Amino acid sequence: QVHLVESGGGLVQAGGSLRLSCAASGRAVSTYTMAWFRQTARRFVAAINWSGNSTSYSDSVKGRFTISRDNAKNTVYLQMNSLKPEDTAVYYCAADHEDALDIWPEDYAEWGQGTQVTVSS
Repeated sequence: QVHLVESGGGLVQAGGSLRLSCAASGRAVSTYTMAWFRQTARRFVAAINWSGNSTSYSDSVKGRFTISRDNAKNTVYLQMNSLKPEDTAVYYCAADHEDALDIWPEDYAEWGQGTQVTVSS
């Protein structure tokens, strides 16, 4: 089992940037697909495979957000640029033991507690 803790959320003006981090403990994340979801209804944002050489994004964030991972640091990141008010949400980090870029929350067994991102207009 892996324990996930998100950080990096906050308040930012529209057009600004934030970088979210998801630190894992308990087990190495190198054998987990990692993903970010956001409220409501745990909407898919982005996912990255075990090695980090394959990613997937929702249409709403494609070209603005970048997911990356550092397996040596057991950490996954979400760089968010050109933020919009509609990006306001609680962002959750999730882990899936299969090496697949799943977009459905039910495919992920491990979840963090979330970090709030608020984008003002």
